[in-house]
Amino acid sequence: MNAVDVSGLTKRFGARTVVENIALRVAEGEIVGFLGPNGSGKTTTIRMICGLLTPDAGQGTVLGYDVIRQAAKIKRQVGYMTQRFSFYEDLTIEENLTFVARLYELADRRGAVKATLADLGLTERRHQLAAALSGGWKQRLALAACVMHHPKLLLLDEPTAGVDPKARREFWDEIHRLAGAGVTVLVSTHYMDEAERCHRISYISYGHMLATGTVADVVKAAGLTTFVLSAHPDAELMADVARLDGVAQVAPFGATLHVVGTDAKRLAASIQAFAAARGLAFQPGVTSLEDVFIHFMAKAS
Repeated sequence: MNAVDVSGLTKRFGARTVVENIALRVAEGEIVGFLGPNGSGKTTTIRMICGLLTPDAGQGTVLGYDVIRQAAKIKRQVGYMTQRFSFYEDLTIEENLTFVARLYELADRRGAVKATLADLGLTERRHQLAAALSGGWKQRLALAACVMHHPKLLLLDEPTAGVDPKARREFWDEIHRLAGAGVTVLVSTHYMDEAERCHRISYISYGHMLATGTVADVVKAAGLTTFVLSAHPDAELMADVARLDGVAQVAPFGATLHVVGTDAKRLAASIQAFAAARGLAFQPGVTSLEDVFIHFMAKAS
């Protein structure tokens, strides 16, 4: 069964269409990564799904409720973590969670706060002011507030921006633990390594859905070919490679250049001739999700 099953979602602000004809399906217990450049409509789509914005067109269900007529019921079953830390910095962790428990009108507020502190590893820090927390601990507090009422669906809008790699990994371990317990997760991110930890990804660009599927499916469907050129990546060399027939992207990686194109035969011929003329070695490379991300951005611009 799908926790999210919507189609044709459209949202306009004045004369500007921000999201147009979006279809999205997320199965129960699935983690779906929501990718796209800034201003592509990710946040608007998430807010329509959780009932904070009413679509101008479209239909579907979220957790079995009609996305347009039953938005209030959807809100009660969703945990929404916004891009910015939005809790009271002059309150402690425990006080912030108690405030949230009251908002959700939880019957046993004290018990819910105590259990949530323990689940998220916050018990020893419960008396610490939110203002004194590092980015990673603020993130953990925000997640704690999102899951305290035991939502069936988590909507996370770029939740790990500005936190260190260790905190990001711990956060994702927690997300997978929640998904293993049956919680459905839709998470927007700009980090390709995070997208690769999702069960599936969906790529949106300027209000339109361009691709959806597993990471392997999306990379394969993009039809890109990659070669690795063994050469010191100075600016002049990169400019020369970028001008070759069939080259769409050139990026330095250590002491090599990753060269990407959409036509395998043209790209291979160009790289082979260039490498022979310069006395350089080259070999086939693996197209990454980041290559696909840049490709989609270039097509949409």
